[in-house]
Amino acid sequence: MEFIKLWSESAVIAVGFFWKAMWAFILGYAISGMIQVFVTRRKMRAVMGDDRPKSIFLGSFFGFISSSCSFAALAATKSLLKKGAGFISSLAFLLASTNLVIELGFVIAVFMGWQFVVGEYAGGVLLILFMAILVSIFFPDKLLKKVRKRLGNEHESEDMDDSKSWRQKVFSVDGWQQVAKRFFMEWKMVWKDITIGFTVAGIIAAMVPKSFFQTLFIGAGSGDPGFFALLEQALVGPVAAFFTFIGSMGNIPLASVLLSNGVSFAGVMAFIFSDLVVFPVLRINAKYYGWRMSMYILSVFLVILISTSLILHGIFAALGALPDPEQAILREREFFNVDFTLFMNAGFMIVFMIFLALVLLKNKNTTGHMHHHKSGKRNIGEKALLFFSSVAILWLIGGLIAKVML
Repeated sequence: MEFIKLWSESAVIAVGFFWKAMWAFILGYAISGMIQVFVTRRKMRAVMGDDRPKSIFLGSFFGFISSSCSFAALAATKSLLKKGAGFISSLAFLLASTNLVIELGFVIAVFMGWQFVVGEYAGGVLLILFMAILVSIFFPDKLLKKVRKRLGNEHESEDMDDSKSWRQKVFSVDGWQQVAKRFFMEWKMVWKDITIGFTVAGIIAAMVPKSFFQTLFIGAGSGDPGFFALLEQALVGPVAAFFTFIGSMGNIPLASVLLSNGVSFAGVMAFIFSDLVVFPVLRINAKYYGWRMSMYILSVFLVILISTSLILHGIFAALGALPDPEQAILREREFFNVDFTLFMNAGFMIVFMIFLALVLLKNKNTTGHMHHHKSGKRNIGEKALLFFSSVAILWLIGGLIAKVML
């Protein structure tokens, strides 16, 4: 009976986490589709086609006004690279879109206090700065050429036609049908990763005791951990995020659990910054760019997030402003209320339905004129992912049924 209760709780948490992030998913993939369709290669190269400070600033700004969803940010970043944006500028967009968004600051303020809000935004700027320096020193020139060739060889339909201006595409039904097509293509590419990620997050949140996290971070709970304890916690932060990945927004309640159990400011910030170094993100980057580039990006992000977390801890310690574990607010998980999330999801579900209608209309109009291609055989990894995502769906359905029956 206890297991069934935990099972139902894990399913509710997983679905609730997705509910909280759903509007951001739709917004992010819509932005990705619009970038791919409306932005010409010539225009992208003119605005962000190099890695000068202006282009990096623009990439960071576009990320700031974009989605806080890691998966959607990955898709948008790939679109920028494909359109000819600079590599460092594109990575700046990726970091900004997951660390410098406004709504993330509100969530952090509610659960953890002002120090973490300042740390999030100041840290986001430092992440971009350190990334730019590190990549400039160890620039993967040959690898990037292969990546651009790989992206250039992707199948391009009429939505990739650069012969029309963005104005012609924006003010045409056909242009928005192309956006809708790209929107659903992005969903098709990552739905398995998303399903597994949120399901695992729900299981861990419901079934793993808080003491596990306190044990994982050596020195947690001690009033004044030494440098090596701080370094260990900053190193373990990404490891903990790997096993609890639910995206930058959903990680905040779990980060609050870490804080309440005495994990240092450096360890908690490293955990929060680690949404781009977990396996689902690693795998999606590998699907986009190949494993070598994916591992390169992973290495760069690990170095900069650990360094940034330690530096932030040192600055706050010097100012006597380190957060008190008692300020962590562990609220009861209530996901489905009449609140900001409900209205945002309702609004963006309308966008989703409009895109669906556009795709169905386009498919209907092209019936009989389309060439059908047999899809390639799935590799072992894809088959395994499909199996685990199917198991995840069954787990969620069973848990929700159990919740109703209890």
